[in-house]
Amino acid sequence: MQPLISSKLPDVGTTIFTVMSQLALDCNAINLSQGFPSFEPPDDLLSLIEHYLRSGANQYAPMPGVPALRAAIAAKVASLYGRSADADTEITVCDGATEGLFSSIQAIVRPGDDVIVFDPAYDSYEPAITLAGGRTVHIPLINPGDGFDFHIDWQRLADTVGDKTRLIVLNFPQNPIGSILAAADLDLLAEIVRDTKILLLSDEVYEHIVFDGARHQSMLMHDELWQRSLVISSFGKTYHATGWKVGYCIAPAPLTEEFRKVHQFNCFAVVTPIQHALADFMTTAPQHHLQLAAFYQAKRDYFCNLVTASRFEFEPAKGTFFQTLDYSAISDEDDVSYARRLTREIGVASIPISVFCEEPLPGNKLRFCFAKDDATLATAAEKLCQL
Repeated sequence: MQPLISSKLPDVGTTIFTVMSQLALDCNAINLSQGFPSFEPPDDLLSLIEHYLRSGANQYAPMPGVPALRAAIAAKVASLYGRSADADTEITVCDGATEGLFSSIQAIVRPGDDVIVFDPAYDSYEPAITLAGGRTVHIPLINPGDGFDFHIDWQRLADTVGDKTRLIVLNFPQNPIGSILAAADLDLLAEIVRDTKILLLSDEVYEHIVFDGARHQSMLMHDELWQRSLVISSFGKTYHATGWKVGYCIAPAPLTEEFRKVHQFNCFAVVTPIQHALADFMTTAPQHHLQLAAFYQAKRDYFCNLVTASRFEFEPAKGTFFQTLDYSAISDEDDVSYARRLTREIGVASIPISVFCEEPLPGNKLRFCFAKDDATLATAAEKLCQL
């Protein structure tokens, strides 16, 4: 029998996060692969959700999001980034950051358009670009030394931009490698896109998880870049609640108008009681997101100190809740095979970096999630130190 359908994504298989999490489950391994915390959201936030569940907030929310939550988001970005975003016309609550990214790409990219991504690139970008009829153009982040400090190659970006370039996707703090932008980087980007019609899609879901006194450099901070940007963020990463799948998109009104045309038919609206609870919690407990960097820096430092005795090479991540470890001194096996073998043989699951790259990064690198309780990290590190 002839196939009834030909695939629109013939080169796409099951995402590596699902593959490695299932392997961890099958092997009863410690799962440091998929990026979810092992601890619960704040008790006060959970109590607010229970309150709204029992207070009639269980029907459709407004398509752009609950007004109180959009107002709370506007207040946060004004405080953190100095950006006055209109809650009615420039902020949309999404069904998680992934939906925000997907809806943005579908709204912007047309057949024949080029979209630039930086490798290692989060694996949801390219399938969405392909479905929109666009072509993904990969530019690898560069490492000028032998360490882990990967940056955008600005000259290569300038040389790559062309008449077909419609969109540049940025992801900082960067998943999976943990790089961050400097303030000067925003000016360099502005120089490249100035006098073009190129738009920017900025994946900033780890905006509150930046370490060592650095400041997150959001597209929202730069007046020139803001005019052409859609900025995506996530409540799941901020409140230890990845399973809620609630995020938001901030963009100038003309871009938001196009974004919502797709969003409304993609998910229409986001879970109502959680939106109300988040609005209250953001207003009454802003210290949570303000203290998040210190919380995760302590986790990073704890894990890094534990694996110092191992044969892995690393530099502490500059952001996100992921730590990259290079196993070049241990094995020359490819990272996909090695990640699978570590899961089966020592019981620690990780994510191979190569799956996010068109061209391989130097060295042999795995990503480990340290958003776990200390006992889990200690057990995992003990196993890694035995290699």
